[in-house]
Amino acid sequence: GGPVLSGSSVALGLRLALNATTRVSGQERGLDRRTLVSSQGKPCSVALLGLAFTMAEILLSLTIIGVVAAITLPSLTGNINERTWNTQRKALYARFSQAIALMPALNGYGTLDAGDTSNVAETFITNGLSKVLKINNICSHDHLDDCGIPTKVTTLDGTSSFSIPATLVGFNEMFSGSACNAGNADRNSEGYWTYGQIDTKAAAFETQNGESILVYYNPACQGAMGDTGSYFSQPKMCANFIYDLNGSKGPNTVGKDIGWITAMYPSDAVVVAPMPLSHDISGYMGPQLTAGEKCKEMDSESRLPNRDELASMFYNRMLLGRYAEFYWSSSLEYDVSGGTKAWLHYFNFGRHFPYARNDRAYIRCVKR
Repeated sequence: GGPVLSGSSVALGLRLALNATTRVSGQERGLDRRTLVSSQGKPCSVALLGLAFTMAEILLSLTIIGVVAAITLPSLTGNINERTWNTQRKALYARFSQAIALMPALNGYGTLDAGDTSNVAETFITNGLSKVLKINNICSHDHLDDCGIPTKVTTLDGTSSFSIPATLVGFNEMFSGSACNAGNADRNSEGYWTYGQIDTKAAAFETQNGESILVYYNPACQGAMGDTGSYFSQPKMCANFIYDLNGSKGPNTVGKDIGWITAMYPSDAVVVAPMPLSHDISGYMGPQLTAGEKCKEMDSESRLPNRDELASMFYNRMLLGRYAEFYWSSSLEYDVSGGTKAWLHYFNFGRHFPYARNDRAYIRCVKR
């Protein structure tokens, strides 16, 4: 065999190879070799290993930074906008809840049978809401754009755009039926129950915080009156507010800068502002008993809407985009003959029904 190398010989060989590599690398990159004085006063030689970036390296770094920024900035901006809108939405809801609680009643501002219903919403704002809420500007039904109301908004599911109408029935045709007299219910040609009332025109106003608010108003709204059976939800709506958090600016999309607040019942009013998820639970038509858990599975921060929230979603069904025929609520009703039932709401014609909880219906969850 050949000679056996000691550990010190191997280490020395490695150092010599490393020094040779360093010299070659330095020569290839055009590096200087200078003589310096050590702390002991002895001269020593070091290779200055390129401490500066070349122009190509700088340009490559800037390109990478630009690409990363282009990818991340829209997402970052979107998250900031979402948080801003959520904060504004909660603050607006709090202001409306406090203001409406100060009003003695929500009905009676104008009448439905006066022949001209064009100013009832404007009267409600001027003589009622403006007394308890700081308002900058009020606009009639034919000048809604003067208050920053957009002509079109993108629906919650993002599938279509919806033109904002200037009348209540234009917003939701289920507030009127061709075969119905004011305030009465009947069956239409398809056998569905329909509710009818005289149509009213919308109005709008701007808040001191810069929000644009569209108002649909029902001066003949009714109280809950201890409803325990099937009934229409339309007469329970006193005022429905469509808000745009940033006025005439975009994106004018429901669930972002666009949303709604509903005030129900003339006295002891209930104010709700549900934020539904963008779509139903896919493939689910089942019992109310398991509906709440299904909401949590879809989104841990969601739940079933209560009866009033579900009615509010029906009033604003055109803002949802696609919707199903009927939905479960979280509200329960005790029936002596049939045990505990849950309230179901038909979005096709507006009636509430107490149904057996093990029956089947669709689910549209709302954010907490």
